[in-house]
Amino acid sequence: MNKKDLLDKIIMALTADLRVLTEASRTAHAAATHSECLPDNKYDTTGLEASYVAQGQANRAQDIRQALESYRKLALRSFDDETLIRLTAYVTIEADDGSSRKVFLGPDAGGLKLVNGDAECLVITPESPLGSALLGKVCGDEIHIGNGMARKTFIIVDVA
Repeated sequence: MNKKDLLDKIIMALTADLRVLTEASRTAHAAATHSECLPDNKYDTTGLEASYVAQGQANRAQDIRQALESYRKLALRSFDDETLIRLTAYVTIEADDGSSRKVFLGPDAGGLKLVNGDAECLVITPESPLGSALLGKVCGDEIHIGNGMARKTFIIVDVA
């Protein structure tokens, strides 16, 4: 998967998520304001709970709108083995056990998984522990994530 295709997939996934959340927010708002949700007594919180759900979905939709705007404006950079890792780097890391993982360092939407055939890519942000550890590194560098027994070591094997 090249970075242009990856960027297109991120935008498509965020657009689809936004569509679903916008509709869910409208539905929850309609439920919150429906006459059947008017409280029967002071202990009836059905309408209040529905309004909390509607507000949460509206907030999440706004976050996705901002992420979508960030990715639409994103300029992809080229990287080689000597270029310091920063935003738009498509990085392959390898764990001690030989397993590898591909990550895309993006401005937002951390945790988004993209699948293309057998290949899987995880979107991470500079604020994440892995993203923070990768910033400023180059191909061949070793990074460490976590503490104590949860500490993991990775080697950067490719940067595009």
